[in-house]
This record gives sequence, C-alpha cells and structure tokens, in this order.
Amino acid sequence: MSRNLYSLKSEIVAIGRRVYDRGYVASNDGNISARIDSERILVTPTGVSKGFMKPEDLVVLDMEGKVLNGSNKPSSECFMHIKMYQEREDVNGVCHAHPPYATGFAVAGIPLDQCILPEVIVSLGGVPIAEYGLPGTDELFTPVLKYLKDHDAFLLENHGALTIGPDILNAYHKMETLEHFAHILFVAKALGRVNVLGQEDVHDLIQLREKFGITLGASCNVGPANQGTNPTAASVPANLPDIDKEELIQKITDAVFKRLNN
Repeated sequence: MSRNLYSLKSEIVAIGRRVYDRGYVASNDGNISARIDSERILVTPTGVSKGFMKPEDLVVLDMEGKVLNGSNKPSSECFMHIKMYQEREDVNGVCHAHPPYATGFAVAGIPLDQCILPEVIVSLGGVPIAEYGLPGTDELFTPVLKYLKDHDAFLLENHGALTIGPDILNAYHKMETLEHFAHILFVAKALGRVNVLGQEDVHDLIQLREKFGITLGASCNVGPANQGTNPTAASVPANLPDIDKEELIQKITDAVFKRLNN
C-alpha cells in the first residue's frame, strides 16, 4: 500500500524538530525515514539539521539506495534504514538518534534489559546493545540483525540508538520511551537502588503485550520470583561514586563525538 508522500514529508519534518528540540541529536546528527511503498522510502538528507528541515529537503530512494527524487544527498546511513524495511515487512518507520542517556549506556556497554518499568516492558521489553560498527557502512547495522526479529529498539555501541515501528510516529515514540527509561535508570543507579520486577509481575505485563497485539519477544531480565519490589545485591551498584549529572552527560557526549570523528 502506497502512503501519501506529502503527508510523510510533513510528518518527518515535524519529528525531526522534536528530535532536535529534545536534544536527541546535535548539529546534523541522526536520520529518519519512512516507507512509501514496497519499492520506495523517504529519508532525511545528509548535512541538514533535523531541527531545520523543510519538506523539499527530503529524498526518495529505491530499495537499492538509488535517488529517485530530491536534490539533496541522502543520509550516509540510509542503507541501515533500507535493511530494516527489507528484513521486517511490518516496519514502516525508522528513527536513529543520539539521545544522551541512552547513548551513555551504549558507550558504557550496559544494555537496557532489566524488567524495571511496566510501560517499558509492555512497549519495548529489553533493549539490547548491537556491537560497534563503522557509521555509514554495513558494519553499523549488521550487528543489529541478530536482534531484529524480537526487538524494536536497539542501542548501537559507542554510537547511539535505533528504533523502528509500524509508522514513523510510532518509531519516534519508542525513541522517547527508550531515552526516558535510560534517564530514570541512570537516576536510580545514582541513588544506589534498582528494583527489578519479579517473574509474576513481568508475566502479567507480557500478557498485556499480547492483549495490545505486541507479538515481539523482546524479553527482559527479571528478578527472583519472590523478589517483588525489593532490590537484590546484584541490582545495586557497589561503591557507587558521587556523580555530577551535568558533568557526566558532557563526558558521555564528548566520548560519543570523539569516537564518531576518529
């Protein structure tokens, strides 16, 4: 089924502004796309800030990456988007950004795979880390493929985050959920207590996923069956140092940009 090109352009431009205004990207970072039909996708251009895009800036590609319409050069990571559409027929929107907290966990090598927040368990499940790959090449998205069947959100090691969905707004909302989860978990770790939900609680939430028609596996790590909301030794960081949040965010951001510019 073909989707209205004008509507998709307007939607991507609006989402680009949200991504930029929320600080999920800086400068010209990130890329967003939507499937037009079985043979074409609409993708953001390279070298243009997501916060200042216009509908005419967007580029139409075929599934081989050939430009069909548009005067700009497409994002260098357009083939990551194409691969998501090729591998998952249910995916019609892809969002890639560098939200600070989620990217911080990606830089630290910590997956967001604990069963902590009910809303996240229902909408995302666990979020794995795909091993580092050179941006702009197939190496960036190839590690994602082993998780693609059962997940809609991914951390990209030392790079950022990737979310997919049945439409571009859904993919963007998953990026919001991912970053919100990462922020809350960061605060909980700083406070020294991370309560992981037990098996029974998670089972009830998984049933809700099925009720809402969410069929992906996307499992997350649960606490002991009798844990309830009590933290275990394994879920509480030992010898946690004092943390200046703004300083840490800056260090995380600097580390990401240093790796990308090398």
